[in-house]
Amino acid sequence: MGSNTNERTYLSLLEACDNFPYDIIPAEVYYQLFLPNDDQPHGYLLPETVQKMPWTPAFRVNHSQPRSVTVLDSSEGKDTSGAVNAAFEELVNICIEKDLFHIIDKMHSEPFSIVSAKYPARMERFASALFGITSRGAYITAYTRAADGTMKLWIGRRAPHLYTSPGMLDATVAGGIKAGSTPLDTVIVEADEEASLPEDLVRAGVRSVGVLTYISVTGPEFPGEKGLVIPDIIYIYDLELPNHVIPKPNDDEVEVFYSMTIEEVQKALLNGEFKPDSAAVLIDFLIRHGIMTADNEKDFIDISTRLHRRLPFRTP
Repeated sequence: MGSNTNERTYLSLLEACDNFPYDIIPAEVYYQLFLPNDDQPHGYLLPETVQKMPWTPAFRVNHSQPRSVTVLDSSEGKDTSGAVNAAFEELVNICIEKDLFHIIDKMHSEPFSIVSAKYPARMERFASALFGITSRGAYITAYTRAADGTMKLWIGRRAPHLYTSPGMLDATVAGGIKAGSTPLDTVIVEADEEASLPEDLVRAGVRSVGVLTYISVTGPEFPGEKGLVIPDIIYIYDLELPNHVIPKPNDDEVEVFYSMTIEEVQKALLNGEFKPDSAAVLIDFLIRHGIMTADNEKDFIDISTRLHRRLPFRTP
């Protein structure tokens, strides 16, 4: 089960997703992001990002080892949360006006929580990778079972215009978790928007089955800045659908859905056809459903541990 003619393996798929080195001391390589009244870091910034960022007086940048960027509390403790949010908002506005970073793409985006913070704090989604804060997403793998028990998975193909992984295969439903939202809220909204699955059907059938954690670094395939650090938390859900329910694209993010056998999904995984994080979600699905086991996968232990990496920042 571990390899194909291209020598791609399930473990190599995870290594492409969880590609932040295990053998470095991050404080020696990156600037660490600090928030007011908190001695724990919340993100890693590249030196070139720090050099290019149009810092305002709301930030203190320390270029001596250990290098750091600290958000200052302009409220002097009266409204620390509001001060932090205002500092990031002002900074991102300048980045958009000056078109400084490709990843921001001259656009505002939905707010993401800084989930490692001790108080409510947020920044815009597109900018979050520049600061290396923890990202969160929620995914549904929807499937059907025939009378003989044969399982088929509903797999989406991403629209060709998307910023990341255009045209690649994807989980049935996936979305980033907005500030103030929950993983379940997210998959319910995304199930309707991406797959035309009604809320009552999803609420009745969806099952929370775990969480994946890994740390990725943007590389050559990424259209924006390279080398950005993205710690990720993925909440995963299974949804067994009646055979007569067929997911249909309901927005411009999904081109088409395929009903694929387990064997077809495995082949597509090893052919490198899946978006990297969705590949991790589906590998986890194979393990949880007893399809990938220690008996048929030589890298079973390494695969299992790579799906649940310890993150460097406080988790929610």
